[in-house]
Amino acid sequence: LRQLVPRPRHQLVERQAIVDVIHSYCRNVDLVNAAEVAECFTDDCSVDYGPGMGAVTRGKENVRERLGLGLHRFAATSHHVSNIEVVFDSAESAHTVTYLYAWHHFHGEQPDAHLWAQYHDRFVREDGRWLIAERVLKVAGQEAFDIPWYPIGRQEK
Repeated sequence: LRQLVPRPRHQLVERQAIVDVIHSYCRNVDLVNAAEVAECFTDDCSVDYGPGMGAVTRGKENVRERLGLGLHRFAATSHHVSNIEVVFDSAESAHTVTYLYAWHHFHGEQPDAHLWAQYHDRFVREDGRWLIAERVLKVAGQEAFDIPWYPIGRQEK
């Protein structure tokens, strides 16, 4: 276990700002508000939802376009995050791991899909705002998605 070190007060404020971006991403994905989702990312971001989800998406505008088209295949979604670990690399950079449960309800007869996963993000501070520069989705478990994912990296015996 990593030793807990007291954090300077300003780091608590910066940590909350990062958590707010993660929450904004989830809320706006569920609202199918692709323009607001894109505002969570840097202009030159890299987003990798896994090998079964197609190529890595590069650039904020491509994220907006991809999610604007892709999210409409669901009648509803609900993204829930917890266990958000924030590690500051510097005053302008941080890495996070965020646990995710996501429910996906399809149009028609297809059964609901569930995802138990983690977002592995690199955040950077630009113009006073924390933004996601890199995101990789890693999956611990799923139901009703028949595609390959990146594993979370469990240790073998």
